[in-house]
Amino acid sequence: MNLKHLLKLLVETESPSHDKDAVNRVASIVMEEAKKLGANVEAIKNAETGNHVIARFQPSTLTMQPILFLCHLDTVFPLDTIHKMPYREADGKIFGPGTLDMKAGIVIALGAIEDAIKNGMKRPVTLLCTSDEEIASETSRELIEKLSKESELVLVMESALVDGSLKTWRKGVGEFWVKTKGIASHAGGDHEKGRNAIEEMAHQVIAIQKLTDYSKQTTLNVGVINGGTVSNVVPEECTIQVDVRVMQPGEWERLESEMNKLKPVLNGTSLHITGGLNRPPMPFDSTMEKTFAKAKVIAKEIGMDLKAGGSGGGSDGNFVAPLGIPVLDGMGAVGEGYHSEREFIFENSLDERIKLISKLLRKW
Repeated sequence: MNLKHLLKLLVETESPSHDKDAVNRVASIVMEEAKKLGANVEAIKNAETGNHVIARFQPSTLTMQPILFLCHLDTVFPLDTIHKMPYREADGKIFGPGTLDMKAGIVIALGAIEDAIKNGMKRPVTLLCTSDEEIASETSRELIEKLSKESELVLVMESALVDGSLKTWRKGVGEFWVKTKGIASHAGGDHEKGRNAIEEMAHQVIAIQKLTDYSKQTTLNVGVINGGTVSNVVPEECTIQVDVRVMQPGEWERLESEMNKLKPVLNGTSLHITGGLNRPPMPFDSTMEKTFAKAKVIAKEIGMDLKAGGSGGGSDGNFVAPLGIPVLDGMGAVGEGYHSEREFIFENSLDERIKLISKLLRKW
């Protein structure tokens, strides 16, 4: 397999999450590559986003549970981004939209499977490539959890930390949406008859931001606010979107309780709150500790010193951890700048990660 050729093809085949046809074009490439390696390949049709792809390698082995790879086909970049930030190689780095997150992760997974098969891998392997990770994995979560329950180990091919560390913990990710309702009136002639929804929201924003508790690794961020129509009208409505990150068990429930206790401050206004936890926390618990320790021992056999780290961001690994299934996240390429025009990987991380994962597939 020509790793860089495949990576270039995947990067230049752009795949924004909401463009079903674009994501399916990448899915077709991955399916073809998996078939070349002898996989039984299945496309899971999806009405809402692109198709999900399941490739099973050596599934006839009945005595061992498979190792599952989690990859995603979609990126955050709109079509034609490739013309503004083309695929290029320079100074030991490879640049391009989605290179790090996570076209390189797909290449590494396929490369590691190919290498492991050539070196006598006995264990069955399942490769799952989903189409909607960047938009909350709503259509793929059930499939991720089902395949994870069938597996002995799950490898999440998201990027590693910049020093190569695996992501052995991740915060849970949720959102709240808050709407305040007031009374519209003319700002000049009838100002006193109005009830300003933006003013009411200002009180709520301050109260919500105060729910952040760094000692518990809990953060709330009012990141989007919309309200009003024109400056000479007392605004009738205002809405905010609140990003929530939690690490400790029970924190989301505590925040839900606190949010539901919020009351309007101004007479004549009302408050409506909705929200949900999209991805539960992936803590560094005893299961993760044992899983990482085992991987570290295997990595030492090839002269690699694995390091453990974590991230405030979520991944599909967040769905696996609560099931009690061993999971290793951040198994993909090493680089920086994901979701930005600076996105790149270190070229040598392709071979390094393939060597590591191939060993894990054969020794786990």
